[in-house]
Order: sequence, then C-alpha cells, then structure tokens
Amino acid sequence: MPTQKHFIIDFDSTFTKVEALDVLCTICIPDPEQRQQTLREIQRLTDLGMEGEIPLTESLERRLALLKANRTHLAELIRQLHGQVSESFKHNKAFFDAFREDIYIISNGFKEFIVPIVQELGVKPENVFANSFEYDADGNITGFDRDNVLTQNQGKGKQILALNLPGEIYVIGDGYTDYEIKGAGIADKFYAFTENVERESVMDKADHVTPSLDEFLYVNNLPSALSYPKNRIKVLVLEGIHDKAIQLFKNEGYQVEVVSGALEEDELCERIHNVSILCIRSKTQVTAKVLENATRLMAIGAFCIGTNQIDLTTCTERGIIIFNAPYSNTRSVVELALGEILLLSRGIVEKSNKLHQGIWDKSAAGAREIRGKKLGIMGYGSIGSQLSVLAESLGMEVYFYDIVDKLALGNAKVCYSLAELLAISDIVTLHVDGRQENKHLIGAQEFEKMKPGVLFLNLSRGHVVDLEALTANIKSGKIKGCAVDVFPYEPKNNDEVFQSELRGLPNTLLTPHIGGSTEEAQENIAQYVPSKMIDYINTGGSYNSVNFPNLQLPELRNAHRLIHVHRNVPGILAKINNVLAAHNINILGQYLKTNETIGYVITDVDTTYDRSMTRELKQIPDTIKSRTLY
Repeated sequence: MPTQKHFIIDFDSTFTKVEALDVLCTICIPDPEQRQQTLREIQRLTDLGMEGEIPLTESLERRLALLKANRTHLAELIRQLHGQVSESFKHNKAFFDAFREDIYIISNGFKEFIVPIVQELGVKPENVFANSFEYDADGNITGFDRDNVLTQNQGKGKQILALNLPGEIYVIGDGYTDYEIKGAGIADKFYAFTENVERESVMDKADHVTPSLDEFLYVNNLPSALSYPKNRIKVLVLEGIHDKAIQLFKNEGYQVEVVSGALEEDELCERIHNVSILCIRSKTQVTAKVLENATRLMAIGAFCIGTNQIDLTTCTERGIIIFNAPYSNTRSVVELALGEILLLSRGIVEKSNKLHQGIWDKSAAGAREIRGKKLGIMGYGSIGSQLSVLAESLGMEVYFYDIVDKLALGNAKVCYSLAELLAISDIVTLHVDGRQENKHLIGAQEFEKMKPGVLFLNLSRGHVVDLEALTANIKSGKIKGCAVDVFPYEPKNNDEVFQSELRGLPNTLLTPHIGGSTEEAQENIAQYVPSKMIDYINTGGSYNSVNFPNLQLPELRNAHRLIHVHRNVPGILAKINNVLAAHNINILGQYLKTNETIGYVITDVDTTYDRSMTRELKQIPDTIKSRTLY
C-alpha cells in the first residue's frame, strides 16, 4: 500500500500572489503618502519575520499596530484576494480535488480572510489553521488570539505535531517559518515556492525550489494541469530584444536567459542544449550544426522580417517551428526610406558636414524636390507597397517590380522586368527578401542600366548589392546619392568596429541596420513574436508560422490535446486514429493541415485513457515530434 502523503501549504505569497496585510494597508489607509510609508514598513516587518530575523509575534504585533484596520475592511480585502490567487494554483484544481482530505493550509495569517479564498479551490475549512483577529466594541482590529499556537515561534511545526498526521508530510511555502517545519524534523520535505517571492535565505534551505505548483506536482508525479511545468521551458534571448518580450516570457513562468549581442556558431552550440525557445534578430546564424545541438528546441522567434539567417529546412525536418514579424516594423522601415530620399535629394548630408566644419555653402545647385520624380521600388511586399502609398501622397510617380504578380496600390505602375524599372527610375529603392538567389541582384550590369544621377537605397539585405560595383558608381558620379542600412557583414555588437568600402564616400548615408529600430516597432515585435510562440507551446497553435502548416485552434476545454508532427507521407492520419481506436479513446475534435514537407495533426480527446498510448503515437513511422497538452 503506498505511503499516505499530506500537503502543508502556506497562504501569503504562496496560495496568493500577495501578502494579505499589504493589501489591507492599501484599503484602510486613505492618504496616499501615509499609505506608501506604512506599506514599506509593513513589508520590511514581513520580510524580517519570514526570514527569521525577528520573532513572529513581534512581526505580527507591529504590523497590526501600523494598520489600524477595522472589521468593515475585511469584505474588500477578501474581494481583492479572490483575484490574487497564484496562477499555478488556479489551473491545478484537479490536484485539490484529488487530495481534498490531505491538503492543509497552515499560516501565520488570519482565518477571517484565508478560509473564503482557499474554499474556492475546494480546501476544507476544517483543514485551515491560522490566527484570528481580536476586535474592540467598534470593530477595530486590536490584536490577535495569543493562545493560538501559530502566534508563537515555530508555531507551524507545533500545529502539525498536534494533528498527528500519519505518512509523509510535504511543506510548500515561501518563508523561514515554513522551512522551520522541516528543520525541526516534523516534515519530510520542504519546497521553497518562488512563483511570487524569492527569498535567498529560504531557498538555500529547501529540498527543492519550486517556481510554481506545476513543478511541485511534476517532481512528485502528482496530477497536474500541465504535461510539463512551464518553469522547465528555457528561453534564450539574444541581440538586445525589447524588454517587453522578456517580461512576457517571465509572466508565463518560463526561465529566461538574456545575452545582449549575437553569438558565434560554436558558442551558440554550447548554450542551446537545454533551450526550448530561441529568440534572435538578424545577426545570429542558426545553422544545421547549431540545430544538431538543440536537443530540446521547440520554437525559434525571429524578431525581424527576414528568416534567411535560419536553416529553415533543418528546422522543419526536426519539427522546430519558426515565427517572425513580417509586418510589425513595416512603418519604421518605410519612414526611414522616405527620410533618406528627402535628405539625399537635397544633399543635406554634405551641407551638414560642411557646416560642422565651418563652411557656409548656401546654394540650390544639385538640390531637388522629390515631387514629380519617378520612384522605382524593387520588391512590392508589405514594405514596398506601403512606401508606394506614402511616396505617391508626396507627389512622386511610383513604379514597382516584383517576381510575384502584385496588385498595384493607388496610381503605382507595374514594370515587367527589372531592366524596365531601372531605366525609368530617378530613385531606386530595394525591398526584397534575403534568399540566396538574390545575392548580387544589383551589380555592375544593373547599375549600367540606371539613369545618370540616380539616387540608390538598400534597406533590404546586405548581400543583395555588389558593394564593389556600388562603390565604383558612387565615385564616378553615376549614383548621385546613396543610402545603405544593411551590409554583407555586420558587427556582432556595438563594440566591434564597422568596416566597409562605403565609408567616407560623398552624399552616402550609412545606418547600422536600424530600418526597423524604432521603439514602436521593437515593442510591436516584442508583443507579436512571443505571443505566437507562447500560443504554440500552450495550445499547439501554428497560425502565421514560417515553416509549419498554419492551424488556428480553439481553446482546450475539458480535454487533452495530442500534437503530432510528421513527414508528409500518406496514411499517417489513419495510423494515428488506429492507435486511438485500439485504446477506445473518444475523439472530441481533430485538425489536420500539411505543406510540401510536413503534416500537422491536432487531436482533442477525453481525459481518461491509458497514458501508454502516447508512446505508441511517437513510434508511428515518419513521426518527427509528438507531445500532449493537458
């Protein structure tokens, strides 16, 4: 017969995200300045008590004296605490249901507000052991019941001994008083709960640090709402990605490691072993060698438009999904292009440089308006088409060329060859993707086809232009003005010196790949890309991915979701369903989509089934990856 287990759970900063007396302070002290001062002192006293620096009785006395609370404040306190239950507790009601008789709340807090909150998840009121307030005739809280063992030092341990619980005792809490139970030999294990508060002195004494209830349930093989604890999902964030993305991952409960710059191949190979989510921009090269070392990698987020820095073929073969941000920085790139066209047309760069040298060069020679000029856009995707609209509103004649048939916006005119576009344009701007076929798309022959005195911009990818040919045409005067934001080789970080033959050339604007580097764009990207990856991890949704068949899935309700990625060969769906039928599993919903390489099947099933079935799904021939969401 298995050993009976009992679970002792703390309340403040464990069952709830907050300390209840902190919340009570915000309710009962109306003056903002006084409230803030009092709250800081209460938090200090709480920490001193939780870390064992002062006696618990003293901590309670001093906090209640500062509060001057009344019985009438408790209803609002309870209302606010209802919304502050820890996230991992809320989604693990199955655990509370399964162990209803063996879960105890033992707290130095107060029953008046604890019982109404823990009852939400099915904790029995008689299993709640806590202090109680004392009141005067007007309902003012004057103190607490000093006869209660939980007002005493090491009171939690004494309370558990009084319960005389047979079997093993596991304690989950964030404070020193929770550790004392194990320290006194009363509990078998102490788990430092860090979802809300991290106290180093407490974590150091724990048998296991549990960043969420999911982790506790996982390591003890107990019923959990998640197939895998979120805190075990490790995210590696490179290249100075916006803090908003980092916070989104942390809010989800993932482990996040941040590196400011890009990583070379060998270093990335070392760091990526246990990474589930990789976040990069354009400099980090995710090669086949890197992916060989990515044993747990599930998703890559490219926090930019292009994905040519990622080996998409190998990722797809390994069942690694890719998300990018195809539209989030469009406006920023377009605005930079327009600004540079204006600056180059007026020769502002040269005039500004002369003025800094003390040279007053007031002249209209070579300065031109952009109104009426012919703008040639190479690549009519999201950036090219938006540039088309804004340029036309400034009075420009817009022409474009794209290898894919695109609908012209406004009065823009399509060119049917690159040569036609180059011959007609006063200004040529590149907005093509970074595929290898586009290497040196613009070289000596293409520059020869352009008008004398043309303005030339490249805000796409560095390898698209032959820099030797570009340099020669700037020096010869064929190109009157040039703006380049991207280069074949770009420094890995801001400390590396930028080297290029374009440095020092006349009327040449050089920018360090900042087309999409505005606060607005980076914040938009930092919201969009993580949300897609989090949705994939949590629900299996692949909508708007670069390399997976796109599935937009309904919310998972009262079911388990079986996710199966496989090579696109005939008969896989039938084999999946045969496994399910052999185990008498009822299918609640099924979703299938394929592309030329892989198939993606999502199956929602009843929650009761033989778990060995999932191993059989993984053993189906041509399976790439299979996982289960609870």
